[in-house]
Amino acid sequence: MRIAIDAMGGDHAPKVVVEGAIAAAKEWNDVHIILVGNQAAIESHMTEKPANITIRHAEEVIEADDEPVKAVRRKKDASMVVAGKLVREKEAEAMISAGNTGALMTTGLLVVGRIPGIERPALAPMLPTMDGSGVLALDLGANMDATPEQLLQYAIMGSIYRAKVHGIAKPRVGLLNVGTEAAKGNELTKAAYPLMEQAPIEFVGNIESSQVLKASCDVIVCDGFAGNIMLKTLEGAASAIFSALRQEFTKTLFSKLAAAILKPGLTKFRKKMDYTEHGAAPFLGLDGLVLKSHGSSDANAIYNAVRQARIALQKDLVGTISAEISRGKRDMES
Repeated sequence: MRIAIDAMGGDHAPKVVVEGAIAAAKEWNDVHIILVGNQAAIESHMTEKPANITIRHAEEVIEADDEPVKAVRRKKDASMVVAGKLVREKEAEAMISAGNTGALMTTGLLVVGRIPGIERPALAPMLPTMDGSGVLALDLGANMDATPEQLLQYAIMGSIYRAKVHGIAKPRVGLLNVGTEAAKGNELTKAAYPLMEQAPIEFVGNIESSQVLKASCDVIVCDGFAGNIMLKTLEGAASAIFSALRQEFTKTLFSKLAAAILKPGLTKFRKKMDYTEHGAAPFLGLDGLVLKSHGSSDANAIYNAVRQARIALQKDLVGTISAEISRGKRDMES
């Protein structure tokens, strides 16, 4: 299994990317990792070089503030673009990057390409839940608008991902909405509801955003606009809560003592509720496996992204999605 990693993408690249890749290569000898980026910079952080790691030199880097489409089109030798070309040309089956999200989406569309029949790929990170199981949410920002048919494709792809990668026999799929009744919502969700009812998925109906953290479903489907607002709201609420707790716990000597006692539990809870701890997010619908790691990823996050990619490749995630979409298209035509 050949996995290309954008060694120059992320806040702490290439150091943590190299460290994570080395750890993954030592753990799984059935994986071949191709580190893509400035060879000298990569080699300067390679304390050891497992036999299943190679380097593909790339002269340019797509920066965090680069305009995605322009960067991908103009920086032909950027590490992210070169990694995408490796997937397109079947020199790698997957790619991982912690770089510019918009540029990675553009690389996926313009370089890797879509699965035939998929109208728009979706960004699908795992959101935390109170029971620790998590919920796959898509789309969370790759596409601001969507049609009912595209939401249906998101639902099918999300269901396949949770079944293949996470081993859930019948993933429960919910539609993000303002109420649980079938007739609730805007024109988009009201039109998508009956399509999902008829689809070969375990559709559990509309899910309100207040229920997402309670693990009411395994996959939550929405357009990128609503999904990104939900994500930013969760992030903001979590940040505000922990900021307020920090202030309260530092007010008096008594509260500081209480904080010292509660700190291990609070730290564990904070990690559980941080979606960035749940690994890389796949762009589902591309004709190759593309995973987006968080920009602040450390070596362990890169290691876990390789683990996710390995499982997805073993389970033939992309092939399964392609076959299901193709079958659905044939059924509709007949």
